[in-house]
Amino acid sequence: MKTAAILATLFASAAAFAPTSQSPRTSVAQNALIDEAFGISIETGNKCPPLGRWILEDANENGIKWWQNAELKNGRVAMVATIGYMIQKWGIHMPLYLGPSGSNGFHPDSTKDWLLSSTAGVTFSDIAKADPLDTIAMVPAAGWVQVVFAAGLFELAGWKRQWNDENPIPGNYGYDPLGFTKREGGWDSEELTKLRMMEIKNSRVAMMAMAGWLSNESIPGSFPVWHP
Repeated sequence: MKTAAILATLFASAAAFAPTSQSPRTSVAQNALIDEAFGISIETGNKCPPLGRWILEDANENGIKWWQNAELKNGRVAMVATIGYMIQKWGIHMPLYLGPSGSNGFHPDSTKDWLLSSTAGVTFSDIAKADPLDTIAMVPAAGWVQVVFAAGLFELAGWKRQWNDENPIPGNYGYDPLGFTKREGGWDSEELTKLRMMEIKNSRVAMMAMAGWLSNESIPGSFPVWHP
């Protein structure tokens, strides 16, 4: 489970940080299509890195848009994951439904606890005291069914709003309760363009951070450079 989590995180973030070279099969028009895609920035010389170019060499506009959505979704998950990872490491948790879970930084101990799984005998306090990756194995099968179901609903909603509704902006799924996208000038405004680029860059850093943290969690001493 730990190995799968590390490999998934590494694969999701690899395309943004590969060394430079170019496939001769990629046409001039295709190069332009790739290099003009939103998210290409100064960090890579305003060119798509070679691993990303190799992946996209046969992609059309919809294919590039699919990869942009994939990067944004993985990046957003990684940004939330960095917060969750740190909070778990620090041992600070909100009590479940404000109940006596005994799993928060203000009331770490409790004589009364709530069970996460009655069959496994795992409590929310047990989860709170465990290392981040160890908590994965502590979640019961019914919990993972709920996680997969919820993730599936998000994916279906995202697919509808991006492809069925033909939304031209990757990552725009029509949910913006804080009104970040409701700015003067809309999506073409300088302010919103800057915010979108900031999101992509922060998400790439978050994916690399999670890859490093998960590696060090699984193999102590492996980050930033492995040593015996």
